[in-house]
Amino acid sequence: MHKKALLFGMILTAVCFIIYLIYLITPETEKNEEKIGVVVSILPQAEFVERVGGDKVRVTVMVPPGASPHTYEPRPSQLKEVSKARMYAKVGSGIEFELAWMDKIISLNKKMLIVDCSKGIKFIENDPHIWLSPRNARIMVENIYLGLIQIDPGNREYYSRNKEKYLQELDKLDNEIVQALSEKKNRKIMVYHPAWAYFARDYGLEQIPIEREGKEATPRGILNLIQQAKENNITIVFASPQFNTKTAEAIAEEINGRVVLVDPLERNYLENMRKVAKAFAEA
Repeated sequence: MHKKALLFGMILTAVCFIIYLIYLITPETEKNEEKIGVVVSILPQAEFVERVGGDKVRVTVMVPPGASPHTYEPRPSQLKEVSKARMYAKVGSGIEFELAWMDKIISLNKKMLIVDCSKGIKFIENDPHIWLSPRNARIMVENIYLGLIQIDPGNREYYSRNKEKYLQELDKLDNEIVQALSEKKNRKIMVYHPAWAYFARDYGLEQIPIEREGKEATPRGILNLIQQAKENNITIVFASPQFNTKTAEAIAEEINGRVVLVDPLERNYLENMRKVAKAFAEA
């Protein structure tokens, strides 16, 4: 009798443990399946979608960390996510990844809502990096919000609250950058890749690019850049981790300066833009 009771107790314990495991695993699986699949082209957009969508969305980024939108080709696993997604938020400003792949992406899932994050933004010629202005980021976030409430109107209030909170943080960031750059006397910055035109426009800076339209500077061009740097007391050359820094380093050596990396594609948008503003302010 004692053995039977012991055996029954062991079986009951095992059953309870299995039920507990199912309880732990199943809700998360179901939650993931219920989330709205949203695909974005670049990492900064992921923060925009996640801050508005909260726990209602699952975000897939096409151009991963360390890759360049100028050359990246998506993996089959990413294209599979596209085929299941309900919304694609494209940058919309002419980044090379979208020029090369958007038609293919749309053909994989014709039911997917395409949101153009650039709608309402005034473009600067030859610069698709619209997200590098917090003021533009505001507009991009609004466009993402409009997309989410179109495919999921039942959660409109939830998305609206999240959006307004994030917009307040973007406004705070904008004010911080204005303050950080307010006392900067030298308003010219030398950059390898000319990604910062929108930032420069909004905060009264002028970027001097080494590379133009994807082409390296010629030897004569490099000599001219060295001369410009010396004339404007520039001692820092800004480069991006997505590009070779050899030319930037050569110029920095000639002006007794140094190369500082600033990443235009960092996922943590707010923190990254604060770092960028600090770096520009100190240059």
